[in-house]
Amino acid sequence: MEFLLDPSHWVILAIIGVVAGFIDAVVGGGGLLSIPALLTMGVPPHLALGTNKLAACFGSITAGYTYYKQQLIKPSFWWAAFLTTFIGAIIGSFLVYFIDAAWLEKILPLIIIGIAIYTLISPKAMGETIINQPTGLPSQNKQIVQGMSLGAYDGFAGPGIGAFWTVSSIRLHKLPLLNSCALARLMTSVSNVTALVIFALLGEVDWILGLWIGVCMMAGSFIGAKSAIRFGIPFIKPLFIITVLSIAAHLAWTAWL
Repeated sequence: MEFLLDPSHWVILAIIGVVAGFIDAVVGGGGLLSIPALLTMGVPPHLALGTNKLAACFGSITAGYTYYKQQLIKPSFWWAAFLTTFIGAIIGSFLVYFIDAAWLEKILPLIIIGIAIYTLISPKAMGETIINQPTGLPSQNKQIVQGMSLGAYDGFAGPGIGAFWTVSSIRLHKLPLLNSCALARLMTSVSNVTALVIFALLGEVDWILGLWIGVCMMAGSFIGAKSAIRFGIPFIKPLFIITVLSIAAHLAWTAWL
């Protein structure tokens, strides 16, 4: 399925794609920019979610590989999370398809606003001072709960999923911040690809639009991952919160008023 946009919208989406890819690679939450942008431009909710999955695959895989090359993630430690994320993403993707588009337009702003408020009021939402590297296999039970719930959420909607993975990994597994970011990118790659296949089978992906945003996200993700590894993330939080709240407010106004 394809959706026609004005020429100026392509430029706007390119800029948003780079910024979203950068933010997603650093703290997670690039979908908080890209999904509302697509919805604001009139793309139907299901098509917006499917198209965003295509774009997000570019960003998450690029960032994940960048972190992996820096030896910040050992995939063999996380096989349980990998499997349950895959299963959860399948469940979530089918669930969202059966929700009426009008209701989805009203649900998404609530999800986005809730994530933004949590990020604002939680001083440790984007980071912890933890220096111990994981040396053994993390709890498989925690991986299963985390993978199933977050995989389902990413398949269902996904805004802020990278932030959820980062925060929950710090809490559950006591990972250092950069290792938690690396795990988030690895697992969102799994759920993004899984959800993309399902949305594609259901005809809810605009391939040209998704590829355009995806290439821009890939560039932003590479820069963001490199920046996170070198500088950390304190500078990104105020901009992240302001941008997300602004877009969520506009989206809520459009959907409810």
